[in-house]
Amino acid sequence: MTPFGEHLRKLRQERGVTQKEMANAIGISPAYLSALEHGKRGQPSWPMQQRIVGFLNIIWDDAEELQRLAQLSDPKVSINTSDLSSQATLTANLLGKHIAGLNDHDLRSIQDIVEKSLTSKNGS
Repeated sequence: MTPFGEHLRKLRQERGVTQKEMANAIGISPAYLSALEHGKRGQPSWPMQQRIVGFLNIIWDDAEELQRLAQLSDPKVSINTSDLSSQATLTANLLGKHIAGLNDHDLRSIQDIVEKSLTSKNGS
């Protein structure tokens, strides 16, 4: 599952809408909507995101969050480390090979490290 798919499913269920109802309303198949929710499809296009936001009648802040999650929800990530250090290549490969064996706590710890580093570099 992707962050986008998980959030989309939550929003849809909170509104008491079935996948079939939502899919028909936004012009996609229920199978495609299911694939989006389960992370079997990549990031939805900008127009698709807008149709989802419109259908769910999401307020501005929630729409921005859904769009932010869409940007972070590519289930087939590729990392090019060709111009980076050997440490970057090693880290990317270790993560790629072993991510399935990490629990949510470990993954959150890695995420926290990355976010903290980005925040300190951006001066925030």
